[in-house]
Amino acid sequence: MKSITKSIAITCLTAGLTLSLVSNAAYAEMGAIGSDEYRISCLSCHGVGGRGNGPLAKFLNTKPTDLTMIAKNNGGHYPDLKAGTYPFIRVYQVIDGRANVGIHGDRAMPVWGNRYLIDEPGGYTPFGGQYEKVVRGRILELVYYIQTLQQP
Repeated sequence: MKSITKSIAITCLTAGLTLSLVSNAAYAEMGAIGSDEYRISCLSCHGVGGRGNGPLAKFLNTKPTDLTMIAKNNGGHYPDLKAGTYPFIRVYQVIDGRANVGIHGDRAMPVWGNRYLIDEPGGYTPFGGQYEKVVRGRILELVYYIQTLQQP
C-alpha cells in the first residue's frame, strides 16, 4: 500500500511540474510574440525601449510617442479609466487604425490593421475573413507588450 501511495504522489508531482513548465513556456512565448511584433513594426520609430527615439525618428515630421509613458500621461482622458491607468482599448484602436480614432487629425503612424491584412492569402478584405483573427491576435500581442514598457 505504501508503494502505491508513493507512486501516486510521484505521478502527481511529475504531472504538476510538467503543467507548470508548459504554462511557463506558453507565457514566455506570448511575450516573445509581442516583442517580435514590436521589433518588426515599431522599433524603427519608437526605439528599443519605446521612448520615441528609434533610428527613423529624426526623419519624421512628428516625433513618435514615448510608449513608456502612455499610462502615466493618461490623466483620466478616457471614460471609465482613472489617471495612470493603461488605456488598453485605446492603444489597440490606435495601432489597428482601421476604426476612426477621432480628434487627432491626420495620422502619421501607419494603419497596422490594413498592413497586416495585406498578408491575407485571399487578398484584402477589411474587417472580414478568417485572417482577421490573425490580424487581431498580432495587434493584441503588441498591445500587451507595450503595456510591459510602462514606467511608473
